[in-house]
Amino acid sequence: MIGIIDYGLGNIRSVIGAVKKVGFEPILTADGNILSTADKLILPGVGAFGDGMNNLRELGLIDVLNDLILGKKKPILGICLGAQLLAKVSYEFGKHPGLGLLDAEVIRLESQNDSIRIPHVGWNDLKKTKDSILTENIPDDALFYYVHSYHIKCADSSIIAATCDYGITFTAAIVQNNIYATQFHPEKSQRSGLKLLQNFLEKAQ
Repeated sequence: MIGIIDYGLGNIRSVIGAVKKVGFEPILTADGNILSTADKLILPGVGAFGDGMNNLRELGLIDVLNDLILGKKKPILGICLGAQLLAKVSYEFGKHPGLGLLDAEVIRLESQNDSIRIPHVGWNDLKKTKDSILTENIPDDALFYYVHSYHIKCADSSIIAATCDYGITFTAAIVQNNIYATQFHPEKSQRSGLKLLQNFLEKAQ
């Protein structure tokens, strides 16, 4: 059973549909007791970092997630805003503390190239920087769908599984033990996105 964390932000319907399409049973919930019974977790997200953290706090999910992910080592996949919330801090519309599960910060996506539009919306590349279960059997020329104005800056480059070039090179995927994260939306990335999601659901430990 796959626990999709319901905190009021995210492409919930798309994520549920993608999980079902690759053969798994999702449950959408904000109940910590139910999440504790899930085999794996997904933290989706679209929106502002501060709103996301406030919603998690009001639902009493911050301590729950810390216990499940750090204590019980339950695999989690953060998607877009959900990936950013795993970091220590974000500088989107002020300074906001994150879940602190990754030694990373969330900063604005900026480019010196005037032809680069922010926010970054649309299809772009994925350059693998290390072998990981997320990108197994995904071709090197695969494109993924991005929607964001901020990106994750990791203190430790060894956890970066893939990057993307869009004016600058930014972190597109992270693998750190049982913590997985993608800046792009696998649920909107057609065949390659479904394969990446399947890889996580089948192989993450």
